[in-house]
Amino acid sequence: MATTVKAQPARNIDEYIAGFPVDIQKKLEQVRIAIKKAVPKAEETIKYAIPTFTLNGNLVSFGAWKKHIGFYPAPRNAKEFAKELSAYEGNKSTAQFPFDKPIPAALISRIVKYQAKRMLEQKTAKKKA
Repeated sequence: MATTVKAQPARNIDEYIAGFPVDIQKKLEQVRIAIKKAVPKAEETIKYAIPTFTLNGNLVSFGAWKKHIGFYPAPRNAKEFAKELSAYEGNKSTAQFPFDKPIPAALISRIVKYQAKRMLEQKTAKKKA
């Protein structure tokens, strides 16, 4: 069973993904590819012991758990995503993509682009202030 608890934390995303069974590795890689395609300039790192992409700050993170891949943040309050995200468990800023369902790569891509745009707008607003 997948879990993010490891004896030693992964030093990079490749190492993180390699620590899981092959079927889970494939799903994690699908999430990673969707993020990279959406925002190619985002940088990969490990934060809070899970894969994180950064661009003007923490953009998105994801991690494998017992029965799902957690994706953070998931803008459930944004009208553009409310209906699609309602199909997945999670709280106000997370989504859980179950292992027994396909990874919603198009949804992940749109969320990542949305997050990148929001973060750029926040950065621009701070510079003007």
